[in-house]
Amino acid sequence: MTVLPFPPARRIDLACLGRLAVDLYAQQIGSALENARSMAMYLGGSSGNLAFGVARLGLRSAMITRVGNEQMGRFLRQTLEREGCDTSQIQIDPQRLTALVLLGIKDQDTFPLLFVRENCADMALDAAAISEDFIRQCRALSITGTHLSTPGTRSAALTALGYAKKHGVVRVLDIDYRPVLWGLTSRGAGENRYVPDAAVTQQLQAVLPQFDLLVGTEEEFLIAGGVEGNLLASLQAVRAITLAVLVVKRGPLGCTVLEGAVPASLDHAPTYAGEQVEVLNVLGAGDAFLSGLLASLLRGHGWAEATRVANACGAIVVSRHACSAAMPTMAELDHWFSGQRNPKVDADTQLAHLHRVTPNRAQWGNLCVLAFDHRSQFYELARNAGASEARIPVLKQLLLQAVEQVQPRSQALGTQLGVLVDGGDYGRSALAHATGRGWWVGRPVELPGSRPLRFDGTRSVGTALVQWPTEQVVKCLVHYHPDDSTALRLEQEQRVLELWEATRVSGNELLLEIIVPKAPHQASLPGLQVQHSGADALADQLVLRAIQRFYNLGVKPEWWKLAPMQPAGWAALEQLLQVRDPHCRGAVILGLNQPLDYLASSFTQACNPVVKGFMVGRSLWADASQQWLSGLIDDATLVATVARNFDTLIHAWAQRQQATRQPLSR
Repeated sequence: MTVLPFPPARRIDLACLGRLAVDLYAQQIGSALENARSMAMYLGGSSGNLAFGVARLGLRSAMITRVGNEQMGRFLRQTLEREGCDTSQIQIDPQRLTALVLLGIKDQDTFPLLFVRENCADMALDAAAISEDFIRQCRALSITGTHLSTPGTRSAALTALGYAKKHGVVRVLDIDYRPVLWGLTSRGAGENRYVPDAAVTQQLQAVLPQFDLLVGTEEEFLIAGGVEGNLLASLQAVRAITLAVLVVKRGPLGCTVLEGAVPASLDHAPTYAGEQVEVLNVLGAGDAFLSGLLASLLRGHGWAEATRVANACGAIVVSRHACSAAMPTMAELDHWFSGQRNPKVDADTQLAHLHRVTPNRAQWGNLCVLAFDHRSQFYELARNAGASEARIPVLKQLLLQAVEQVQPRSQALGTQLGVLVDGGDYGRSALAHATGRGWWVGRPVELPGSRPLRFDGTRSVGTALVQWPTEQVVKCLVHYHPDDSTALRLEQEQRVLELWEATRVSGNELLLEIIVPKAPHQASLPGLQVQHSGADALADQLVLRAIQRFYNLGVKPEWWKLAPMQPAGWAALEQLLQVRDPHCRGAVILGLNQPLDYLASSFTQACNPVVKGFMVGRSLWADASQQWLSGLIDDATLVATVARNFDTLIHAWAQRQQATRQPLSR
């Protein structure tokens, strides 16, 4: 049943007009904001959060606002675009800066909030630049109350409302009352949610009749109605001037929906119970609530279902650190309502995993990666050639040039390029140049040759990852045999668990490279028998046993990097991933310094869609690098030779796809 008159089948489900800012969240929970020592950056602003949240729930949202022509404005646009939000109506201000908000979490009742919005871009939204044609293509328009607080933004809001009325667009007001943004408190009192003011009430009431749906907290309806200390009287005052549906957010009590007259008691109105969760951070909960409410209403659900989803979205977000980034996906909501969730939200590992892997993320398929993250091998090459270690960073820059040279041909074949580079003295410069250009970028974390596993250059891998760009994938090579001695196996597993936890916090994806060394006892894994005989089949079984062991421990890396397997081995891996982690990106093939023709041949055995590409190193560059370090070839010859070798494998991969008639991208 449709509860609001949404027009069907338009290009945009919901356009959001209002605040869009960068949230800088203190990472020290329990600290006063002035004592915070580090901050995390997220998209923020009530309207921005709403556009983000609705897009994350699978609807077509759009943002109407203004940002600065600088890095923070680009960050906000890119963040919305990654989520699937239309940013074509975001105006670019050539003079003003994008708004910032500094936020903290002191305790369950104290959330310091500092708006840095002096003459900011979104408060300079230009009414003349608002497109009637664009609004005509929308089903709903949501406006934030903040944008009714100044003549310029009020004009923009009224212009958009006029277009929306003309074209039958459902109009929604998020009252979003922030007294500091109306100039009613000191600038440091951003967390203050209510200050009575007759002028604000008057300005709100002048536009309330233009909306079909009003959403706000109890305090926000107090300011809208203007009867201080009397919520019912305020609601009645609002009802006297508008026929809009009123949705009153009531915190842990849930929400009340008023479609008609305001009753003598809110207990007599339809009230939908909220979720009982432990609160970490209430900031953004209202935006999450409205995201869930509107996403459900736009899908045609009634109030019972829409408020159930809205209350769940709010409950999930209050349990997390951020606002926008904390918004749930549909997969998370499915788990939430499945009856299998942990009542303690922050202890629900499946919910946390779904939150990490089900939002929109870069898609990688047919991935062709040149690996030159090696450290000890490059040192040996330089020593054998009698060359200085100082030449190794130069060599790695030349290998990067080989990837650049291959890029046009790779694109023509429908493959995606990547590099695997170390971040130490040898590869730091090449890694920096590779990051940020749209390639897949991996970076090793293990101490070369260590068994048991040790991390390179640190005893605290979580501390080290704080400094890594999020796009860099953490690659960890583990020499692991499922039949190792108990002490060795447990120590290896502990290090991997430490790394797994660190990447869950840092946000970096994890690639586990498993190499099974020889061991005296080699048992089979029941239920994962590979239908092949001989040494290759036995090796495949051992790899699969190792992978299953890590899944048993709760480790769910985004990637597995494995030696070539038989077709039955890849099929068994696909089966295992479907059961243990269907959101895993898949596996890539490592090289182990095998000849190019051997690797090309192995690709024909890797036709299973679980195999996403290859990551090969020494097979491509070892001989040429030795010659270059020995002074036998020049820079151009080195680059051309490595590029030619890389080309050979890329073509072999593409031909493998064509031979099996599989699409070149997934």
